[in-house]
Amino acid sequence: MAGFKHYTPQLDRFLVSVLYHEARRQKKPMTVVANGLLETALRGSKSWQVAESATVLKEAPPPFAARKSV
Repeated sequence: MAGFKHYTPQLDRFLVSVLYHEARRQKKPMTVVANGLLETALRGSKSWQVAESATVLKEAPPPFAARKSV
C-alpha cells in the first residue's frame, strides 16, 4: 500500500550549496543540519503549534476501549 505523498519544496541551488558546505564543516549529514536550522527558526511559532497538534492527533493511539485484546 502506498503511503501519503508529502510536498517537497525545491530549494534554491545556492542554498543547497551553502547547506552542503555547512554540513561538511560540521561533519554531519545535510539533512541533520537542515533539520536543526529549520527547527531553531520555527520552534514555538504558530505554524509549529498547528503542525504539532495535527501530528499528535494522527499518531495518538486509539482509546483503551477501542483496542483489541491479544
